[in-house]
Amino acid sequence: MSDGTAAPIPPIHVLLVDDQPLVRAGLRVLMADSPDLAVVGEAGTGDEAVRLARELRPDVVVMDVRMPGMDGIEATRIVTAGPRAPRVLVLTTFDDDEYVYGALRSGASGFLVKDMALDDILAAIRVVAAGDALIAPGVTRRLIEEFAARPEPGSRPEPERDPRTLPGVTAREREVLALVGRGLSNGEIAERLHIGAATAKAHVARLFTKLDARDRVQLVILAYEAGLAP
Repeated sequence: MSDGTAAPIPPIHVLLVDDQPLVRAGLRVLMADSPDLAVVGEAGTGDEAVRLARELRPDVVVMDVRMPGMDGIEATRIVTAGPRAPRVLVLTTFDDDEYVYGALRSGASGFLVKDMALDDILAAIRVVAAGDALIAPGVTRRLIEEFAARPEPGSRPEPERDPRTLPGVTAREREVLALVGRGLSNGEIAERLHIGAATAKAHVARLFTKLDARDRVQLVILAYEAGLAP
């Protein structure tokens, strides 16, 4: 018979990828004080990141962008392909790192800036591990507007269309999408629209299906493209 004691929740397994050992060491020491986070491996190159992601099957990969050999964008594309793929948080400096726009297309679920507060980095890892997505505060608008203006490499120009047209999306779902585009969580959306948290979550889930969006980052992009996020 069970004694009623809840089974311990396993920690979030994290793979650290950065070509600077000091950056990895700092994050590793920080996570050592967080019982819900566990560093299962470290990599200094994109190739090594791909290999360790396959071997260790982490929950989250914290991925640098600029590395020797395979960069973080290509590594992210490979790591996030296939079923049961880990979530990837891109670690970058937005002011001089144009590669970050490619990372969005490669399957990254979020972006961290290297000078963010350490507690915010840990919180971001937890958010992404829970299946959500996160973009560093203060750069969302600039990042998404720049991303939306860039064509997919090698793609053909799309025919003229009304960017505000979202076929099949209800008026309420447009409201929800607009708030997602502004970076609000499901709980904040529920509070803003005076609806239940479960209802807000259901609206977001339907938006994923109707708009064929992989995660919340893509919903943010679509909100900007549709003119819903000013």
